[in-house]
Amino acid sequence: MTRPTLHHIPVCPFSQRLEILLELKGRRDAVDFNTIDITRPRPDWLLELTGGTTALPVLDLGDGRALKESMVLLRYFDETLPERPVARTDPFERAVERLMITREGAFTMAGYRFVMNRDRDRLPEFREAMLEPYRWLNAFLMRHNPGGTFLFEDFGLAEAVYTPMFWRFVFLEYYEGFTLPQGPEYDRVARWRQACMDHPAAQQVSAEEINKLYYDYAVGSGNGALPEGRSRSSFTFDPDWRDRPMPPRDKYDRIATDGELGLL
Repeated sequence: MTRPTLHHIPVCPFSQRLEILLELKGRRDAVDFNTIDITRPRPDWLLELTGGTTALPVLDLGDGRALKESMVLLRYFDETLPERPVARTDPFERAVERLMITREGAFTMAGYRFVMNRDRDRLPEFREAMLEPYRWLNAFLMRHNPGGTFLFEDFGLAEAVYTPMFWRFVFLEYYEGFTLPQGPEYDRVARWRQACMDHPAAQQVSAEEINKLYYDYAVGSGNGALPEGRSRSSFTFDPDWRDRPMPPRDKYDRIATDGELGLL
């Protein structure tokens, strides 16, 4: 039987969600991974598979069927792979988990809007917009598991959903100097975030990799778009990110050249 193929971008947080879940189940071998270069137009065969959409990841089942959207794929893998369930099995706990996950979209958008901002005068606005969902998460964790580490006793589906965003938002510390304040409104979520990022199943990326690849987001250009005056995307595979210098942090004053970013 042919294994399904996951067409993905390795540094994409939505792809990392699936990698985390497969690691938790010990089943990374359940799919073949095919890397897509987002700095180039999507190939015709992929557009045909997806019905013309460009978002990744996409699961090719090998028989003409395909599935997309990371939340759909998370539940598909959790339900079809027999190893330990990652989502909660108790109906009440599963409802609590799903409720927490409903806030992920706003959390994600706050972080990406923050890093893509280029108006220094709006920094307080974007900082507060980032703190608000952290306060909500803190209160939620305090209500359901105040003395624990994760939402429940171990790393589950909510953690698989949020952890890739915690990893991506290291770019907020690097480019915006953003850190969580200390105090009762943030201490519980800070403990949760750190435990999520430290979990052995969530080590697919590093802060260095993210800060280098996401430079173009920091100057307002996402999804492989080229910033003004540049000829190569920071998301390019060549040169490898390990061979590049760390990007400059002065994103509000200028856009770094291809040469400064080690892209030539």
